Amino acid sequence: MLKVLLLFALLLAGIVLGPMLAGHQGYVLIQTDNYNIETSVTGLVIILILVMVAFLAIEWILRRIFRTGAHTRSWFVGRKRRRARKQTEQALLKLAEGDYQQVEKLMSKNADHAEQPVVNYLLAAEAAQQRGDEVRANQHLERASELAENDPIPVEITRVRLQLARNENHAARHGVDRLLEIAPRHPEVLRLAEQAYIRTGAWGSLLDIIPSMAKADVGDDEQRDNLQRQAWIGLMDQARADQGSDGLKEWWKNQSRKTRQQVPLQVAMAEHLIECDDHDTAQSIILDGLKRQYDDRLVMVIPRLKTNNPEQIEKMLRQQIKTVGDRPLLWSTLGQSLARHGEWKEASLAFRAALKQRPDAFDYAWLADTLDKLHLPEEAAAMRRDGLLLTLQNNPPQQ
Repeated sequence: MLKVLLLFALLLAGIVLGPMLAGHQGYVLIQTDNYNIETSVTGLVIILILVMVAFLAIEWILRRIFRTGAHTRSWFVGRKRRRARKQTEQALLKLAEGDYQQVEKLMSKNADHAEQPVVNYLLAAEAAQQRGDEVRANQHLERASELAENDPIPVEITRVRLQLARNENHAARHGVDRLLEIAPRHPEVLRLAEQAYIRTGAWGSLLDIIPSMAKADVGDDEQRDNLQRQAWIGLMDQARADQGSDGLKEWWKNQSRKTRQQVPLQVAMAEHLIECDDHDTAQSIILDGLKRQYDDRLVMVIPRLKTNNPEQIEKMLRQQIKTVGDRPLLWSTLGQSLARHGEWKEASLAFRAALKQRPDAFDYAWLADTLDKLHLPEEAAAMRRDGLLLTLQNNPPQQ
């Protein structure tokens, strides 16, 4: 615009000054080695104006040419973007249909021109993995990694997910360890970490992320409690595998009082000690647990105990009967303990007390055995018959 105004100013000056300078045009000489150019001042001005007009015309033509090229490039790029958007939409429909071959093809084709190319490549990688094509999955993943330099979390999450799908569990564990350093409360990172730690037996690491799972609202309270118990039992298994009963007891001793007072862990610890043939320590843990609070799960472990001091167990069971009331489980467990060391009369009374509250085939069988020991064969036969009828009633024969 400035050049056009300057041109009009020169023209206006020529129109105004031309008549004034008529007859006084002056003389201009341009001399070179080979040429002499002679003209008037007015002619030189006219030549300069014409040259400027020519330059402006050339500039306008060039601008139009380059602008046309830019529009053409923009049209081609827009066309590729529209095609990429359409292919992405088609790929999502194919994903709902489970056609992973088409999903990979449509997601990866023109992915560089998609609105979110990283997402396209990641979905293409997962689709290729679903087809079992690990080479193509890795190629898409690496391309996504190149495009996502500023936000590596989605790429690394997908990488770990693919590693878990291939059972590359230790590689996945290494990946989630790095992700937890970057995003310690990312819900999907925590879910993947849970899988990786369980598969690799990293029970201590699993316990460490459970508070973060609660804060990120990953799973409900019951699921997290079950996960915590699984981790504790895993640690027990490792201690037993490394050092047997002694290592297991030392590990238990090093836990906090709050941990040792959890009933599920007391039950698991007692069962582990029984498997190590350390019945006395298992009995001690059960008795300590029952002193603090009654729980059927602790009582159910007692019949597996083979200790040198069953009197403590029987005393605790009688005390629990007085404290929490007549319960069939308590009477049945007391009867089994008494029968194990030959107190047949007391055992029969305990089994009768249990059966009085609820019929049970196993208690009928136990009572029949004690009656045999007391030389009461007819009553023993009647108990076995009642137990058999109860079993048939609860488990009718298939037609």
